[in-house]
Amino acid sequence: MHGADHPSAWPARVHRFSTRFYRPDPAKTPLTWIGAERIAIGAMPTGATIGSLGAQGVTHVVNCRARIHTLLSQDLTVERALFGRARVAHAPMWDTGWRQHPRRWSEAARFTARVLDEDAAAGILVHCMGGSHRSVLVAYAALRLRGHPPERAADLIMSHRAEAELLPTYRASVEDWIARAGSG
Repeated sequence: MHGADHPSAWPARVHRFSTRFYRPDPAKTPLTWIGAERIAIGAMPTGATIGSLGAQGVTHVVNCRARIHTLLSQDLTVERALFGRARVAHAPMWDTGWRQHPRRWSEAARFTARVLDEDAAAGILVHCMGGSHRSVLVAYAALRLRGHPPERAADLIMSHRAEAELLPTYRASVEDWIARAGSG
């Protein structure tokens, strides 16, 4: 992949082992490209799938899983080793269904929009555990930053990712943040 580093033996082993047991539902689509936007929403890459991301067009990753989960499975460490630290962002969130404070995800949304604006060859995987809620929030925020109106951004995601649910509270978190950013 792109990183100068390779996963050290123990994080890669922990990731391979842990994702055999603590992994996304195998019935979920591993990743779905959102139209021509160069954003893919997906489930957490497992030890069996992470090595194929580059061949699928992924050049950058946004991990939307809580810190404790990334520590236990070592997915964030392995992603940074494979892609390079500068190509991986972290939006540490729990999937609560409640409003998500922008301090948890706004930098990841800005990262996504900035990379897509600056690198015409970039393809960004935004993932949480199952690719249904937290990753959808960040992808929605990135699409809004890239100038898509709310309904168009939501429609793009919902028409491509069958597993996606843009929770009303998550959408409101993004819209409130956009409104504050525009008035400040």
